Amino acid sequence: MQSQSENNGKAELLPDLLDTAYYVNRELSWIYFNQRVLEEALHPEAHPLLERVKFISIFSSNLDEYFMIRVAGIEDQFEAGIQERTNDGLTPLEQLEKIRVMVHQQIRERNDCFYNDLLPALKRAGIEFLSFSSLSEVQQEALRHYFRKEIYPVLTPLAFDTGHPFPFMSNLSLNLAIELEDEECGTLKFARVKVPSILPRLLSFNDIEGLDEGDGIIRFLWLEDLIENNLEQLFPHMRITKSHLFRLIRDADIEIEEDEAGDLLATIEQGIRSRRYGKVVRLDIGSSMPLSVRNTLMKNLEVSPRNVYEIDGVLGMGCLIDLLKIERPDLKDEPFVPNNRIEEQFGTDIFRAIRSKDQLLHHPYDSFQPVVDFINQAADDPDVLSIKQTLYRVGSNSPIVQALIRAAEEGKQVAVLVELKARFDEENNIVWARSLEDVGAHVVYGLPGLKTHAKLTMIVRREHKKLKRYLHLGTGNYNPVTGKIYTDYSLFTTSEQLANDVTELFNALTGYSKHTGYKKLLVSPINTRKRIIEMIEREVEWSRKEKRGRIIMKMNALVDIETIRSLYKASQEGVEIDLIIRGVCCLKPGIPGVSEHIRVISVIGRFLEHSRAYYFLNGGKEELYLGSADMMSRNLDDRVETLFPVFDRSLIRHVKSDLDLLMSDNLKAWQMHPDGTYSTIHNDGAEVNSQALFLSRSTVKKTSGKFKVNKS
Repeated sequence: MQSQSENNGKAELLPDLLDTAYYVNRELSWIYFNQRVLEEALHPEAHPLLERVKFISIFSSNLDEYFMIRVAGIEDQFEAGIQERTNDGLTPLEQLEKIRVMVHQQIRERNDCFYNDLLPALKRAGIEFLSFSSLSEVQQEALRHYFRKEIYPVLTPLAFDTGHPFPFMSNLSLNLAIELEDEECGTLKFARVKVPSILPRLLSFNDIEGLDEGDGIIRFLWLEDLIENNLEQLFPHMRITKSHLFRLIRDADIEIEEDEAGDLLATIEQGIRSRRYGKVVRLDIGSSMPLSVRNTLMKNLEVSPRNVYEIDGVLGMGCLIDLLKIERPDLKDEPFVPNNRIEEQFGTDIFRAIRSKDQLLHHPYDSFQPVVDFINQAADDPDVLSIKQTLYRVGSNSPIVQALIRAAEEGKQVAVLVELKARFDEENNIVWARSLEDVGAHVVYGLPGLKTHAKLTMIVRREHKKLKRYLHLGTGNYNPVTGKIYTDYSLFTTSEQLANDVTELFNALTGYSKHTGYKKLLVSPINTRKRIIEMIEREVEWSRKEKRGRIIMKMNALVDIETIRSLYKASQEGVEIDLIIRGVCCLKPGIPGVSEHIRVISVIGRFLEHSRAYYFLNGGKEELYLGSADMMSRNLDDRVETLFPVFDRSLIRHVKSDLDLLMSDNLKAWQMHPDGTYSTIHNDGAEVNSQALFLSRSTVKKTSGKFKVNKS
């Protein structure tokens, strides 16, 4: 279907932007993204050996979370009888069927890589995975002794018969379904044993007495293998007929009716507990599991054949991340220590650095330490009167929260918005919220119905008998651990215009302010979508006047249909658009008459591309916004987000240069095709690995126990 428009007096037909052919399904786009993660493990030249294993782990953990949240939601729609089609025209059932086919294929690729490539390569490197049955009698006896002493006391065998109800099985649990026969009466029995998650999944022979052979080879045994081969100790006088591993994934999305939640803290705690009891959305089994056992599990776990995945080999490979603990630097990425440019130039006085000019850091290439120092110095400085900060994901051992606690103990006014609804970080955040409350900090949990995802800190300091406000505005979380592996931007500034907006926003978050007139900040759910679309349309006007409309957007996901249609219209007017989107992208580039001026790439490499940047040429008066918001309806309508402008022209040019480098990547970048699929970028130019170049330009590398500055 096409619509008609007037252009230079001539009528022309334009494509109907409601057409489902112009959109990629969100859920399938995510699977394409996870495939790109998997590809980092598939190719020997991509990374050192243990880093390739890491990507197998990341791929597997990603997939678990995808089923816990996204697939669980589609299952809910299907079970509710919802037949509404997505923007690309699929019903819930059609999505589930496509997901199943694609995920099965990916798991086969993962397992082929792990068993036929990585395990042999690890063995050649002196890291072996052994099976219990392959061991000598002496080794087996040592393991039986270890089992009896360290594992047996933790296990709980659970029978299932008329006197014993079907046992509850928690989310992500790995289990053994055991068929037994009573040696006295010959009666067939069924039991279940959970493989305890509290114990190491990978048992190192170096840690077990009598197994370390002193030859330098690192040997591992899967915990479930040891349990499976010692079941007779759990079931004396019973004959073990057969045992079968299975693993289940439950719906883990916490739903909170905040209007009915008098105590949000208690409600979140209850939600965390209930996460263990959500409906089963995936049941992983081995292909050798007999039909009788399979049917028993399906019936009692209430799953359909669609939810059952036959997987040969290990179930649940997320634990492979533990292999990075092995002291084999030759099998890992070269370590690096990022530069701390602020400390080098200004010493320990970060306030002086910010007063001198706006400071922009690009993590992890620039150290995250100045962000920690910012809070630490504020906590200890007698001239600092107050600290206000938002916390979304801070980790389990946060130096930033410790500094906030110290500041409150010193009598400073500390106001912290702790987002309790940060998925899978709720428990950490509850602990920190209570710790802050205990020392008298003002702790709030956000606005009803909205997650607070913005990354903001404001410090008020008395200087020369006046008050001065210092800001940190970021694209990433206040987490020093992820600050070493996520790419993000940090802006330090004393801009009065931004400080006024941030002050109003904190008042809205902690009080009853309904301020909406933000002058410089883009704030969701108030004005982010509106302003982004206005700036896109402004580029259309520049394109019409001067043929030089230009947009670059870098984000984690592009899902919002209004934004996509605005970009399509801009492309139709000749605006040149580059989109750097790590994950989900529902826009299709390169469609003649629709998106032929749009290019989409995804960079997957050593670091997680996490920063969001929105660049508009604006006829030469460039505008750049950084911040926490992706172009998704949840970020634009259901969260408190901020995008902040960068005023310093040199900093705008710096970020533009960063974006240009990412767009020139032909080693770690993938380009999206008009059908929504991706392929690696091949060209005849010099090889460009953007993340490696960022590292070489701005970090201190550690080699042979010494530090050397790489000035290339």
